[in-house]
Amino acid sequence: MYDPNYPRNRVLLKGLKENGHEVLECQSRAKGLKKYLELYHRHQKIKGQYEVMIIGFPGQTIVPFARFLTKKEIIFDAFSSHYGGYVEDRGYHNKISLAALYYWLIDWLAVMLADQVLLDTNQHIDYFARLLKVNKSIFKRVFVGSDKTIFYPRPQEKPADKFIVYFHGTYIPLQGVEYIVEAANLLKEEKDIEFWLLGKGQTFPQIKEQKEKFKIDNIKFLEPVKYEELPNYPGQADIVLGIFGKTKKAGLVIPNKVFEALAMKKPVITRESSAIRELLTDRENVLLCRPADPQDLADKILELKSNRELREKIAENGYHLFKEKLTPRKIVAELF
Repeated sequence: MYDPNYPRNRVLLKGLKENGHEVLECQSRAKGLKKYLELYHRHQKIKGQYEVMIIGFPGQTIVPFARFLTKKEIIFDAFSSHYGGYVEDRGYHNKISLAALYYWLIDWLAVMLADQVLLDTNQHIDYFARLLKVNKSIFKRVFVGSDKTIFYPRPQEKPADKFIVYFHGTYIPLQGVEYIVEAANLLKEEKDIEFWLLGKGQTFPQIKEQKEKFKIDNIKFLEPVKYEELPNYPGQADIVLGIFGKTKKAGLVIPNKVFEALAMKKPVITRESSAIRELLTDRENVLLCRPADPQDLADKILELKSNRELREKIAENGYHLFKEKLTPRKIVAELF
């Protein structure tokens, strides 16, 4: 069941309310059969009070039940493919397996039963259409955006003798954290550069081993924090990093952290892709580097470090773009 505090859901909920729509939330944190029983009873209380049902992320397994509950329009915010995430990107299952078939089927069924499906980039839409063999007309691109009441420019408070390069994420292959660590190793003689890596996840043990193998001390690992506390860390950074992985999904998305950095007026370095170019322009409001290329990443970090004018230009232009197109109100305004 969807998490109302997940950044994507938070932005959509806030945007709906800011555009004058009344939102009746129907959710359950229960598991198994109890979840569906709770949803059924809660829906019974509101079933005549809404015109459109929006299913938030992750909602693949809820769409069939939602279609059973209502004949009204269903907008499904797919946001991410279960098959693409669990099979192709994270590699939890072999592509020729019952688990892979299951994830493909629930992706397909959810899309087929919805009236409209939201995704975050046109590249992601093309991927879904090819993967599930469905017509692209059912999909609509809605950028991720960011909650401007949480992520906004704030005074930078950090050690004056340090140049902070910051990353937060879930340590899945899409993130490409290993390339950040390799870039840190290439920059180990730059004594004032310090990397802050916040988060945990699938590849975290290997990342720690990688740092120990390089014997570098310019990386600081930070524990995950509550969403509301997260801006305290990029707020202190000179550069915010996006994603650098070479998985298929890494080329299809613009990650949450990029939108959050734009909202905080921070210069962003992230991997080049057709998806990122749907919104951002290299050297105007972002600095792009080659995927899975630690040398190019290291070079781009040094370039921004030595070129204050470029840093400030990218940060300012990115913030202007955020205010113009990427606030919750602006994003949701295009839905209806």
